[in-house]
Amino acid sequence: MNAVCPACGVAVVPGYVRCPKCHAGLAPGPARTQRSAGDPGGTALARKGFPISAVIVALGAAAAIILVFGVRNGGPPTEAAAALPEPVQAVDLDRQRRVVPPVATPAAAPAAPEPGAQDPAAAATDLERTLRKQRLWGRAVIAGPRIDVRSGSCADPAMRPMIESKQPLLRSAGLTRLRCLEQSGAVVFERDL
Repeated sequence: MNAVCPACGVAVVPGYVRCPKCHAGLAPGPARTQRSAGDPGGTALARKGFPISAVIVALGAAAAIILVFGVRNGGPPTEAAAALPEPVQAVDLDRQRRVVPPVATPAAAPAAPEPGAQDPAAAATDLERTLRKQRLWGRAVIAGPRIDVRSGSCADPAMRPMIESKQPLLRSAGLTRLRCLEQSGAVVFERDL
C-alpha cells in the first residue's frame, strides 16, 4: 500500500502530504480538495497608519503643563518673597582688620603625682600586653579607681598569677580594685589590689 511520488518515483509511506526527497505534493487520494490561489491567511482587521491623534494629545498635555508652571512662577512676587531682607554686602576684611587681644586664663596646675606613681592608662596598656603574651587575650578599661579586664579567659588558671605579678604596677597607678569580666559582661571575679 505504498504510494509512489509522481515527480521522482520514490516509494512513500501513506500519510505523507509531501515527498520526503523532492518535496513534491502527493495526492491524498480521490477526495482531494482544491485550495484557492489567493492570499491564504492574514487578519480580518484593516491596516492602520501612524497614530496622529495620540501624538496630538501628548503634545497638548505637555503644552498645558508648561503653561501652568510658567504662569505660576511668572506672576507677581508673593508675600514670602517680598518679606526677604536685602542681600548683605561683602566687606573687605583687609581694611577693617580687628586685633583681638588674647584672653588670659589662669592655667590650672595639674595635680602633682605621687613619687614613683604610674599613669593608669600606661598600666592598663602594660596589663593588656602581658595578657597578649600569655595568650589570655583581654582588654583593660579604667573606671575611676577600678580597672575592668574583659577577657574570655577569666576562668583560666593562669589569669590569677598573671594579675598577681602586675599588682604593684596597678597599685602604683592609683588603681585599688580589679574586676575580671567575661565577653558577655558577667563578672567572674573581683579583688582588691
